[in-house]
Amino acid sequence: MARVVGMFKTLRTHWKKSTVGVCLCAWGGSWVYGKHCDNLLRRAACQEAQVFGNQSIPSSMQVKKATVFLNPAACKGKARNLFEKNAAPILHLSGLDVTIVKTDYEGQAKKLLELMENTDLIIIAGGDGTVQEVITGLLRRADEAAFSKIPIGFIPLGKTSTLSHTLYPESTNQVQYITNATLAILKGETVPLDILQIKGEKEQPVFAVTGLRWGSYRDTGVKVSKYWYLGPLKTKAAHLFSTLKKWPQKHQASLMYLGPTERPPEESEDKLPRAPLYVRIYRRLLQYWSRPAKEVPQEAAHEAWEEMKLSTIELSITTRNRQLDLTHTEDFMNICIEPDTVSKGNFINRGSQKMLDPQMCPEGSLCLQASKCILKLPEACEPEEDSKLPENNRISLAPWLKPSTQHTDRQVHPLAICGQLPDKEPTY
Repeated sequence: MARVVGMFKTLRTHWKKSTVGVCLCAWGGSWVYGKHCDNLLRRAACQEAQVFGNQSIPSSMQVKKATVFLNPAACKGKARNLFEKNAAPILHLSGLDVTIVKTDYEGQAKKLLELMENTDLIIIAGGDGTVQEVITGLLRRADEAAFSKIPIGFIPLGKTSTLSHTLYPESTNQVQYITNATLAILKGETVPLDILQIKGEKEQPVFAVTGLRWGSYRDTGVKVSKYWYLGPLKTKAAHLFSTLKKWPQKHQASLMYLGPTERPPEESEDKLPRAPLYVRIYRRLLQYWSRPAKEVPQEAAHEAWEEMKLSTIELSITTRNRQLDLTHTEDFMNICIEPDTVSKGNFINRGSQKMLDPQMCPEGSLCLQASKCILKLPEACEPEEDSKLPENNRISLAPWLKPSTQHTDRQVHPLAICGQLPDKEPTY
């Protein structure tokens, strides 16, 4: 008993050291417990993946090939370690023939996709920028109609993974995001997502999954990392210094847009049985003897384009992937035009909010829905998602567009992205 009393007296006498020690022990215990929970998640995911690997396949069937595009520079250079520790064991235990392609520089994924041979599954391991590069390289291929039917898996490893919150809403930490994403790939759970085509006057089109931004918030957000030495105040400091250099910050442009359009029905993949020989002969003879009908010229449908001049602090164009609705029948993208009458205080606070939620559309903004739009800029600008887009003064945008020689000839086609939707059955 005397020892216990002496211990409490010592703690009371050295209360500062005791407080620091208790805080360190609490933090260390929380860290150890978090690591233990992560190990349990990895073990459960590996056991579930091993079930897929133990399944027998017919001798005539080949092992499925999976091509992984890994961006080691994502998440400040931690992406490679995250992938090898959390995702790679699950993929190998599942029995897939995994080929890992590591990108060394920005834009390399686009070039590699153009040269890639046939594969059964494409897996993107990185952030939003890696997704944009792979999707762009995929849809630039000459045989993109066939390659776009290949399921695409996304393993969120980047610092900004906007798409992961849509595909895996039930995940709470990074390890759970990675394990749930990898298991969703193995299960074949796919969700169709909107693709935004961004086309300049001369450059090849660029494709985005989330959208693009053009304005002061986006320009200031790129410079936040320069003020790393300010710690948690670096975001507000970057926006504060931006107001000191130039104010008010107004961006003027001309916008032409077309309202929402009906989505064409999806083509059925089931082929009709071939007609008997005598039926085909009868049809050929009937077609040969019958007189050709006179073709009545049809007037091209007039598209009701609307044009407006705008002055804004930022313009953002986003897809509807954030709130997935698999039953919608219209094609359109959301355009948010923020007013240029913003005080410096609101600019700093709103800039901090946009760093956490880039797709936020504040109150008082003009919201439009358009199936196509043409943005005419006064000078060369760079409206970007995560990498460089066409640098010119005329940019055309449209959702779910298939590249073609005629701008008005559109064909809708979704891309299958592996993910999870709560309370909804996955589409295959």
